[in-house]
Amino acid sequence: MTAHPTLADVVRTLESLYPPSTAEGWDAVGLVTGDPAQPVRKILFAVDPVATVADEAIEWGADLIVTHHPLFLRPVHSIAATTFKGSLVHRLVRAGVGLYVAHTNADAAPRGVADALADAIGLVDRTPLVPSGPDDGTRPVETGIGRVGRLGEPTTLRAFAQRVAAALPATEQGVRVAGDLDATVSTVAVVGGSGDSLFDAVRSAGADVYVTADLRHHPASELRERAEFEGGVAGGPFLVDVAHFASEWPWLRYAAADLTERLADAGTVETRVSVRRTDPWTARIGSAPRA
Repeated sequence: MTAHPTLADVVRTLESLYPPSTAEGWDAVGLVTGDPAQPVRKILFAVDPVATVADEAIEWGADLIVTHHPLFLRPVHSIAATTFKGSLVHRLVRAGVGLYVAHTNADAAPRGVADALADAIGLVDRTPLVPSGPDDGTRPVETGIGRVGRLGEPTTLRAFAQRVAAALPATEQGVRVAGDLDATVSTVAVVGGSGDSLFDAVRSAGADVYVTADLRHHPASELRERAEFEGGVAGGPFLVDVAHFASEWPWLRYAAADLTERLADAGTVETRVSVRRTDPWTARIGSAPRA
C-alpha cells in the first residue's frame, strides 16, 4: 500500500522551505483551508487562488493547492458563499481540497520567486538585491528581496528584452521597455511582482537594467529622467516591465520539485504546475498612430 504524507507533513515541509517568519508584516501566508490529518496525494501549484485554478484542482483530484498570492490578504468578517471568495472556499472545502499560501516568504527564499526569475533569464553570480541580513563575511547571504547578477555575456537591451519575453509565460501585456534598445547591458536586477519601490536599491547595485512588474508612470518616468540626466540617453538603469503573473510563474516549478524531494521520507505525492493563465488582462489594443 502506497503511503502518502498528511497535510500537516506538507505544511511542515513548506514552512521549512519558506519560513513564515520571513514574510512581510502585512502579508497573510500559511494554511487557509484543510484538515491537517488528511492524506495528500496530489498537489497543484498556481500563482493565484482563483476560480479556474479551483476548477483545475477539483477536476484533477488534487488534495491541496499551493498558491503564491493570498486569498485573504485583508481581514474579512464572513466567508459566506454569497461572496466570490467565500464561494471559492466552500467549493474547496466540499471537495476536500486544502489551500496553502507562500507569498513574500517565497519571494525571499533560496530557490524562491527571485531565484527562479533570475534563472529563467540567465543570470549568474547573483546575490540578493536587498539582503535579509548583514553579510558577516563567513558565508554569503542567500535570502532577501530580488536578485542582482550578470548575464553570461553582454547583449543589447533589445535582445535582452526579447530573451525575457521568450522565457516567461505569454500575456497580453507582453514586455514593456524603457531605454535605448541598442544600449549594451550586462548587470541585471530582478524582482518578481511589483518592484517600483526598490529603484534606489537597483541604482545602488549598479544594474544596467531592471526586470520587474507593475511599473507605474511617475516612478518609472523619474527613474529614467534621472538616468538620462546623469548618464545621457544611454544611461541606466533601463526598465523591462513584465506582467505580474508572468514574473512569478517560474517559481512554481521550483516549489513543486523542492517539496517533492523533501517529502520523500513522508510518502509519495504527485505534483502539477498549473499552466492556466491567471493574469487578469485578456486583450491589448494598440494605439492608432496619429496622422
